[in-house]
This record gives sequence, structure tokens and C-alpha cells, in this order.
Amino acid sequence: MSLTNASPSDAAKAAKEASHVLATLSEPDRNDALTAIHAGLTAAKDEILAANARDLEIARVAAESGQLSQSLVSRLDLGKKGKWEDMLKGILDVRDLEDPVGKVTLRIKLDDGLELTRVTCPIGVLLIIFEARPEVIANIASLAVKSGNSAILKGGKESTESFVSISKVISAALDKTKVPNGAIQLVTTRDVIPQLLDLDQYIDLVIPRGSNELVRYIKSSTKIPVLGHADGLCSIFLEQSADPKVAVDVIVDSKTSYPAACNSLETLLVQESALETIFPQVAEALIAKGVVLRCDAKAKTALASKLSSDFSAKLEDAQDADFDTEFLSLTLAIKAVSDMYEAIAHINTHGSKHTDAILTSSSELAEQFMSSVDAAGVYWNASTRFADGMRYGFGTEVGISTNKIHSRGPVGLEGLMIYKYKIRGQGHVTAVYGEGDGKKRFKHERLPL
Repeated sequence: MSLTNASPSDAAKAAKEASHVLATLSEPDRNDALTAIHAGLTAAKDEILAANARDLEIARVAAESGQLSQSLVSRLDLGKKGKWEDMLKGILDVRDLEDPVGKVTLRIKLDDGLELTRVTCPIGVLLIIFEARPEVIANIASLAVKSGNSAILKGGKESTESFVSISKVISAALDKTKVPNGAIQLVTTRDVIPQLLDLDQYIDLVIPRGSNELVRYIKSSTKIPVLGHADGLCSIFLEQSADPKVAVDVIVDSKTSYPAACNSLETLLVQESALETIFPQVAEALIAKGVVLRCDAKAKTALASKLSSDFSAKLEDAQDADFDTEFLSLTLAIKAVSDMYEAIAHINTHGSKHTDAILTSSSELAEQFMSSVDAAGVYWNASTRFADGMRYGFGTEVGISTNKIHSRGPVGLEGLMIYKYKIRGQGHVTAVYGEGDGKKRFKHERLPL
């Protein structure tokens, strides 16, 4: 990894040149680099966490004055329970995955001695722009190296100490391997994002990791394809036949296990026939965890007659805007719906196509819900927090995509691959093929992989 203050153009050009070398390295060479990165970060834990603590101290002061959000501060904390361990585990998980490069996905015999194959290959150069989340550096570095892609990383000023510390360790580790130093670069020059977004001749894909404002800005400011999502507005539909314990456990986990995450629950849709049966138990469990419930009139009325006065006092009236809001905090919008079809319509209108779930005992309703909801992830009786590359078995991820082309959902190695077509012939030319007299016809025989 090169910690560079070079011009954006020079950094991108170096990354492009390095990508051509990286794409040809063997799997053992790429895996050796990941082993070295893991060992280096493990040895430098105290130093890196100390740097992260310095970032956190500044960020907390900024949050107190309203300059930073509390959700961003939470994402910045590398010492949060399990976060450091998950980062390191993700590197080894990626290393141990099957090599994604050079896999033959199609073989066709066009004619005798003329064969077409479709083969996976790296995208080329990735530009990752991120706020906070210092673990992104290790995640991206490991996924990029394993998939044969170069990566340019530009972090926010709130995580400067952390990412400089991490990048120095990774750079020293890569110096001992065959991976070119320019393949993974951390740009330290300030105010260069507009210039980077103009370099479509070198950069093949932009992956933003941060606030809605950041993602929207990037999507509107570049000709380079962008992979990512602006909002994580996840919903759960609580259907009348749901098991009460399942409902409580899944909804509480979805909302409270990490409220600042993009896969946390933001809207709860409750079937009207469940308002006075299952819903009060769910509401009590959420309030006990400190969640503020912003209820529409029907939901609030149902709870008022079931909850104690202490709990009822903590209910708030929902506004229309709440159902289009990613709170990223312990606030939950709640709406009563007549049936599953109204829930689906609400999600497809107000959701962000990230992750949505249904809680029900009916497999028929569950399958219909999962087919009808337009989202990257649709679950049945499971927490929305499962929307994660590590939990999917991808090792780690570069982010969650709500795009409808290329890759969708948690983006791991497969999402960082494209393909090329190769033809192997023996002097074949197109002029002899056609439908007229004396012309040859293609055989177009599918061959086993």
C-alpha cells in the first residue's frame, strides 16, 4: 500500500499500471500477501487502536458541538466489541475463499477447432471513498488483492490517524510480497475527490462508504460506474400469525444490536389484527431497550390500552417523513397496515431496496412477500442485520449494493469480478460463415465446464 500525496492523476495512473500486474499473479502469491497483512495488523494492534482513540477523542468533541453525528462516531470506533477481531478474521476468511480469478463460466464449440470461453477477470481499478469506518482499509485491501483489483482509498478527515496507522502497516506487509506497491493506495491529499471522480480513463468503479449525502454526491458527480446505496431504510412486516417470541427476538435484534448500521431496522409495519396480540410484547421489549417508538394513530391507540402508563408515556406520534427516514439511532417508525399487500406496497414505495423482512408462520405468505418486495435482501423470520458479507460467508465486503446491474446486496469477491470472452481457433475467419450457398453454419454446441 502506498500512502501517497501524489496528484490524483498520478495515483490513478500508478494504480492502473499495478492492476495489470496484480491481475496476472498466481493465487498463492495473492494469498501470501493477505497472510502478511493479517500478521502485520495483528502485531500492530496496540499502535493502531491508540491512533483510533485519538480520532475518537476529536470526533466525540465534534459530535458534542453538532459537527458530527453520533452514528458516525459509532462507526469510527475500531475498539468496539468484536470489531477488531472481525476485521482480522475477515482477512483470513477472504484468503481461504476459492480463487475468483480465471474461472471458466461458459464453453461453446463454435465450429471444429474454434472454441469460445467466458472467463472471470478483475474489474481493474476501484476507487473507495469512505467516512469513518477505519476497518474499510483492511476489508478493501484484502478483497482487492484476492480478486486481482487495484484500489485507491480516500478516507474522511475524522479517521485520519486510524487509516494512516493501518496503511503504514499494510504497506510494510506488501513490501515483502509480489503484490505491486501501487496496487493499493491511500490518498492523503485533501479536497481531491472531484479530481478523482473525473479520472474515468484510469478508474473503473467507485464504491462510496458513508453518509447518504456522500453517496448521492458521488452518484451525481462522475461518469464512472458507482456501486453502493444511499439509504439503508429497512422494514419488517409483522404478520398476525408470527410466533411472539420470534417476533420479539428478531425485531429487537434488528433495531438495537447496532442502530447505526445500514442494515438496522427503521420501519415496523404491523398487521392490524396483530396490534393487540403480538405487537404489545414487541413494543415493551423495544422500549425496555431504550427505543423511541414513533407510531401512527392506530398503532399508538392499540398500545395505549395495553401498556403501562410508564411505557405509554414514551410513545410519540409518527409524521409522514418518519417513514422515509433512516434514523441510524434508537428511533423506530411504526405503521399499522391491513394486510401483507399493503405492507409490500409501502416497502416498495418508501424503502431503499436494501433489506426487508416478514415475520409470519405462513410459508406461502413468506414466499410471496420475498418474491414481491423489491430489495437486495428479503428475509423470512430473520433479522435484517444478517445483511453483511461476513455473515453471508463472503469473508468480508466492500459495501452493500442496491444497484440493479452487476452486483447486489453485500459485495464480496464475486461482486469485484467481471468477465472476458476468449476464442481459440486455428486460423478461422468470419467470411466463410453465413446462411447462403457455400457458407458454413456455426455449431454452437455447449461444452461442459
